[in-house]
Amino acid sequence: MSIIELLSYEFMQRAYLAGIAVGIVCPLIGVFLVLRRLSLLADGLGHVTFAGLAAGFLLGIYPLFAALIAAIIGAVGIERIRARGRIAGDAAIAMFYTAGLAVGVVLVSRAGGFNVNVLGYLFGSIAAVALPDLLTVLALAAIVVILIAVFYKELLFLTFDESSARAAGLPAAAVNVLLSTLAAVTTVAAMRIVGLLLVSSLMVLPALTAIRLAGSFRQTLGLAVAAALLAVILGLTASFYLDTAPGGTIVLVALGLFGLASLWEGRTGERGTRN
Repeated sequence: MSIIELLSYEFMQRAYLAGIAVGIVCPLIGVFLVLRRLSLLADGLGHVTFAGLAAGFLLGIYPLFAALIAAIIGAVGIERIRARGRIAGDAAIAMFYTAGLAVGVVLVSRAGGFNVNVLGYLFGSIAAVALPDLLTVLALAAIVVILIAVFYKELLFLTFDESSARAAGLPAAAVNVLLSTLAAVTTVAAMRIVGLLLVSSLMVLPALTAIRLAGSFRQTLGLAVAAALLAVILGLTASFYLDTAPGGTIVLVALGLFGLASLWEGRTGERGTRN
């Protein structure tokens, strides 16, 4: 089957559109998280989101809406605990990580167990991206991109020099909550394609790939988005032909791109040393 024939399927059209949206927002958030050493935040939010997803199934609520509420509550909770300094940032994430997973497992067991619908949210699914899901993903992605554009200077300042940002009067606490909340929204937007258990990889791997190659922060953002989009498009296509889980396939492609970037960095580094 050719690519043209592949695109004739409506479910693949929806999957590609949702994937492109996810491929844009995940690395945009991921670059800030990686540079601030908050890479595990996305993973923790994924497990908190799982609890909201399970609650949605149990209560008969639209799963993405329930997941979004849980993710935002988790993001704000993690940031508030981390900001107070009573618990280290990684410990706060680990606490929400385990709590979210435990609550999710209990609620899923009450809702009838790990059926195909639940597994699709955990590992991603091409065929399960219905029109309401696509519209939700596009809306959430648009919100994230708009807020990043509006608060770009504040996020950038806080990422590279938090002490100076606070001294300059920047509302650091509010910006940190904003970043965590945007990460939560991005997690929910991406889970239909990549899956909750792997969404953090699509935030982190393209960011790491771009950092290997870029010479400036703007270049890092651009290359990270390009790497994520390439991983999503190739991953979704391979997933269809190979009949594999889209989330895992996308992450493997992203991992391959990171490996290539590392090899390229090593070769250019060696040449620079010789010169």
